[in-house]
Order: sequence, then structure tokens, then C-alpha cells
Amino acid sequence: MDYVSAMAPRKTLYGSETKKAVDNFPISGETVPVSVIHWLGRIKGAAARANADLGKLDPKLADAIARAGDEVAAGDHDAQFPIDVFQTGSGTSSNMNANEVLAALAGNGVHANDHVNMGQSSNDVFPSAVHLAALDRATNQLLPALKTLERSLARKAKRFQNVVKSGRTHLMDAVPVTLGQEFGGYAAQIRLGQERIEAALVHVRQIPLGGTATGTGLNTHPKFAEKVRSSCPSCRRAPRSCRARSTR
Repeated sequence: MDYVSAMAPRKTLYGSETKKAVDNFPISGETVPVSVIHWLGRIKGAAARANADLGKLDPKLADAIARAGDEVAAGDHDAQFPIDVFQTGSGTSSNMNANEVLAALAGNGVHANDHVNMGQSSNDVFPSAVHLAALDRATNQLLPALKTLERSLARKAKRFQNVVKSGRTHLMDAVPVTLGQEFGGYAAQIRLGQERIEAALVHVRQIPLGGTATGTGLNTHPKFAEKVRSSCPSCRRAPRSCRARSTR
């Protein structure tokens, strides 16, 4: 069995660009994380709505693309994204994979490039999806988990505040400390880790959407990026995500 037939689901929605990428990048067998794929669906659905609002795309086509994007965002078509995570540097293959899948789902003459990818490039859409996926996971999963761990360690620090033990330094016994002081140090390290993550997320929230191929915004409406963000229900439901802003 060849690589394409091994990776491809029985009923494929993608087209020739995706198949070529599967052939060209049989590297790790690990596909792009589904969180990134789901954000590609959200972005492209919001882009279709934005282009319709700006008079660039027929509303019926935009609605069909947006509904397809919602399905991808919901994880209904994860098996339609078979490309290896190690691929062309700009994510072009996965961007085209998304364009083809959404076009097939939308039907009614929707074109992968002319309609689904309108006002976009792999150079701005794919990194935007990566940023928003990282922001989503960090905000809604990683940081809450670290906060829970910090609180647990802080409770242990209070519980063990009167338990005296030998401190250790250079693999030898040193001056006494309490077990509570040690656990207080653990809690402080987790708290500082959260602060470092939150500081990094300031830059993760900056997305290049609307910059198209070279960052100039060529071939897209000047209000496109702003419209996409305001057209994204998932961003509005996640207050921290909706503050993501274009670098254009």
C-alpha cells in the first residue's frame, strides 16, 4: 500500500494539491495538530463572512464557505487533513488542504483559491492559525492547569509549615528548613512560570492576518483583517483571543 492510500480517508474531500503534498512530505507520519486545523476552519469561515460584508464575495458562496468552516472548526473532518506536520515552511500545503476541503464541503461552484482563499495567503493565514491555536490552548488549558497546581502546592506549604527538615545544597545536608518553605518555593516557581507564559502571549496575540504573501496586504481589502476578527464567533466567546491584532 502506498503512502497516499495509507494516509487518505476512504472518502476524500481534498484535491490534487493536498495529494501532492502527501506525496512530497512523507517525513514523520505525524499530521498538523488538529487545534491548528480547527483554527484554519474558523479563520476561513470568518474570512468568507468578512469578504461578503465588504462586497468582495457573493453572500451565498460566503455562507456556504462559512458553514463548511464551522464544520472543520468543530472537528467533523479531521481525517481530511493528512499532510505531514513537517512540510513547506510557510504552511502552504495545509492552507491549500483547508481551501480544498472547504470548497468541496461548500459545493455550488465554490473555488478553493478564488473564493475560499480570497484575500489570504499561506504566509498570513497559517501562522495566524498557529498563533490562535497556541493562544487558545495556553489560555484555556495550560494556564488554568498551572493555577490549580500552584494552589495545591500553596496548600501543602501551609500544611507543612511546622515540619522541620535538613536543607540540602551541593548534595549535602545544610541548614534546617521547613517542608512548608520548600513547597512554598515550588508554588512560587509555578507562579513565575505563569507570568512568563502570559508575557509571551502578548506577542502570540499579534497575528499577520491581512498581510497576504509579503506583509503588504496586496490583493486584500484594507478592512479585511479587522472584519475577520469581528466576524469570528469563537474569538468573541474567548475574550483574550479576540484581542489578537494584525501586524499589518
